[in-house]
Amino acid sequence: MAKLNMQSATARRSLVIKLVDDALIHSQSDLVRELGKLGYVVTQATASRDLEELGAVRGKDNSGIFRYQFVSAPQSSKSRGVSEFIASVEASGNLAVVKTPPGAAQLLAGNLDRAMKSGKLNSAIGTIAGDDTVLVVAKSAAGGPSLAKEITKFFGGK
Repeated sequence: MAKLNMQSATARRSLVIKLVDDALIHSQSDLVRELGKLGYVVTQATASRDLEELGAVRGKDNSGIFRYQFVSAPQSSKSRGVSEFIASVEASGNLAVVKTPPGAAQLLAGNLDRAMKSGKLNSAIGTIAGDDTVLVVAKSAAGGPSLAKEITKFFGGK
């Protein structure tokens, strides 16, 4: 039963990332309402916890409007929350393959994408997420192994 709850929370957090990235969330109440429209009934406390754990902060955007946004990749303390979704990281050629529990791949890929945009994950050029697998493409033709190490280190691994 706990596995279903984790999948539900993971899927919900993937939606939170999308809603924040789409600039739709100006307050925790907005998040509760938008998630409700998508079939997720959550409390304000759950919305607050999700935003905090994903590293979303409320501030003025470029237009001067207050909203939640990801200003950089999560810091290491916040990354630890996402790191629980990494089952394994393997490399081949210019690819790193990250395995996750079912439903967690998009959440993890979103964090990796933000890390790339902020310059905190330098050896990657893109991600593709399925249900339980994230494919991360390295910049160099043989960069998969170093990319796998960089991903593991970024999320607090060895």
